[in-house]
Amino acid sequence: MARERHGGRARAMRKAHAPVRRRTRPGSRGTDSQDANHGLKTHDRADCFTLSMLANPDRYGDTMRAIRCNQYGPPESLAVENLPELEPSPGHVVIDVKAAAVNFPDVLIIENKYQFKPPLPFTPGSEVAGVVRAVGAGVTQFKAGARVVAYTGSGGFAEQALAPAAACVPLADGVEFDVAAAFTLAYGTSHHAVVDRGALQAGETMLVLGAAGGVGLAAVEIGKALGARVIAAASSDAKLATCVSHGADATINYSTEDLRERIKALTDGKGPDVIYDPVGGVYAEPAFRSIGWRGRYLVVGFANGEIPKLPLNLALLKGASLVGVFWGDFAKREPQRNHAAFEQMTRWIGEGKLKPYVSARYALEDTGRALRDMAERRVIGKVVITP
Repeated sequence: MARERHGGRARAMRKAHAPVRRRTRPGSRGTDSQDANHGLKTHDRADCFTLSMLANPDRYGDTMRAIRCNQYGPPESLAVENLPELEPSPGHVVIDVKAAAVNFPDVLIIENKYQFKPPLPFTPGSEVAGVVRAVGAGVTQFKAGARVVAYTGSGGFAEQALAPAAACVPLADGVEFDVAAAFTLAYGTSHHAVVDRGALQAGETMLVLGAAGGVGLAAVEIGKALGARVIAAASSDAKLATCVSHGADATINYSTEDLRERIKALTDGKGPDVIYDPVGGVYAEPAFRSIGWRGRYLVVGFANGEIPKLPLNLALLKGASLVGVFWGDFAKREPQRNHAAFEQMTRWIGEGKLKPYVSARYALEDTGRALRDMAERRVIGKVVITP
């Protein structure tokens, strides 16, 4: 559909198919609490539309489509709405979004179950790839027409997104937009976890729980790139087949096999050196009980929805470590190390060691279905929204 410019029939047709929310007074919502990602304040990330309005209050005749969360709830409660086209605030760029990645935290955020709690209404979505539409004052590293991938924090499930120029990375011409959008969070998280926090070495063994998810597959590939032996654990044979195609040396189907006994068998009773856990829940304790001497248990997330309670005497008996992983804060606090990590991963992509896997693509109006598929664990690898 052609973008509407000056009202008329196209705008009327679009309004007939999507509720249009009254625009709230600029500056009337949000907080000043600092967020962990790129130094953005919560109100900046939660409402890029307010930022854009404050920067250019007189230029709001045109509209674009965006997903809006008007009240916390399930994916089906999201709506497609017409919103003012974005204008860049100082230090920011406006991106015509070609693809936006779906991540499990997106499900938690719209249900008000995540540590980041944006004020209502807001547009979810934090990873985008696209073409720079306009640049704000002070931006010199990008021009209109540049291909970029960006971590926006929120606002990604829309035809346009606002991002700090510092959070954008140039995108090579040969890289597809959907693959680029699926790369940043999953591989950034997994590299920080496996390389920086887990210090995985060649010849060691790593167990990856939830191995068929976006961060899980990234961990499998990064482990293999480092020369480690990787055991992939997932809930179905189909998911495990994907893990094997991405380099896993051995597999565990924890819906049909006893996790602890299978780990013991695959490691000759020694246990893995590193356990990568983005799942939490019921699998955490049997996995931790199986960890090897001086093992590192990486706490990456809680996709299961349950934060496990682990008996700390196990850490004492195994000389093991519980290691927290928070890539967002790492990227903010240690930007040079984060940049070096992405340089290394870019080289690995060129060498064919990393192959981001996008299993499905959804239209913007199907965002609710994409999030539902994510919530019900029907997703393998990454899925993206293509506005």
